[in-house]
Amino acid sequence: MIYVNARFLTQKITGVQRFAEMISLELCKKYDDIVFVCPKGILRRSVAEKLRVEQIGLSHGHLWEQIELPLYLSQRGSPLLVNLGSTGPIIYRNKIITHHDITYLRYPESYSKPFILFYRFLVPMMISSSKHLLTVSEFSKREITKTYRYPGENTSVIYNAADIKFTSKRRKDSVVYFLFVASEKFHKNQHGMIDAFLKFNNCRSEGKKVKLKIIGDLLKRELDSNYNLENGMENIEFLGRVEDDELIILYQNAFAFIFPSFYEGFGIPPLEAQACGCPVLASDKASIPEILGDSALYFDPFDESEIVKAMEIIIKDDDLRNELIRRGNENIKRFSWQASAEKLIKAVRGVDNLKILGK
Repeated sequence: MIYVNARFLTQKITGVQRFAEMISLELCKKYDDIVFVCPKGILRRSVAEKLRVEQIGLSHGHLWEQIELPLYLSQRGSPLLVNLGSTGPIIYRNKIITHHDITYLRYPESYSKPFILFYRFLVPMMISSSKHLLTVSEFSKREITKTYRYPGENTSVIYNAADIKFTSKRRKDSVVYFLFVASEKFHKNQHGMIDAFLKFNNCRSEGKKVKLKIIGDLLKRELDSNYNLENGMENIEFLGRVEDDELIILYQNAFAFIFPSFYEGFGIPPLEAQACGCPVLASDKASIPEILGDSALYFDPFDESEIVKAMEIIIKDDDLRNELIRRGNENIKRFSWQASAEKLIKAVRGVDNLKILGK
């Protein structure tokens, strides 16, 4: 019997929680001898019901994870604990830890000072006391193992994937728009993206103006007034958070999806876009070339003129756009949640030679 730390069900969905949920759902389909445990405050009840989650303890958050969870497990013979979020109990040693990236070290501007201090304190002890480490790309494996001097042979790469509900349909929207997933976090490069788009649109001498649709937490009123945002803002639409059904339609109808991050441990949105038949323009930094291979049109995210140039190329070159759609369709075949869950189980079996039973 192994246990999975399902604290991720009490947290808002980001890439970390998406990874944990999808892997867990795949594990639940195939294996009977996995128990999912979670504190109070579950946000996604439907997922919890599918996982048959056992809600334990009186507290929540880090207090539950660091104190109540290890106590609960020690009373049950200290079984192997798999942590699929980015944290886990320090004092509990019979565990596997997942850590997606070290953005908090590379781009501390993206996080609050208390968050940085806590992660600088927690993560080294958490990783060093783990029997095995999981991460989401070869890039992140190199970054994490080097930074924390953790053995590469005890580290497994478990890729993300796009959900099967992200599918392609013929583009119907007559409005030509680029799509961008934004965040207030600095490393997502939202200001560089918006400035580049405004320059691109303001320099267009032919044809209609192109739109930019922005989904995510970024709001127009939150943009720094120091950036050049005065002209052309009428062509930018801030949609906020959207449900997956609406997101799929946005991907399907976008002329291209743009992913300008400075740093990513993986990056699920480009795969979702490709699954929906949307060509991708992407940063050439961090893990992004590893995940997208030759299926994207790349640019240097630190060079605004390169982002502008990529947008100009995709607007003018229909043959390239169609080729990127074809390559994107091939690229997504490399990733599946089922394959990733099976690779995780292989890693679990390697820890203490555990036997995992199927249904």
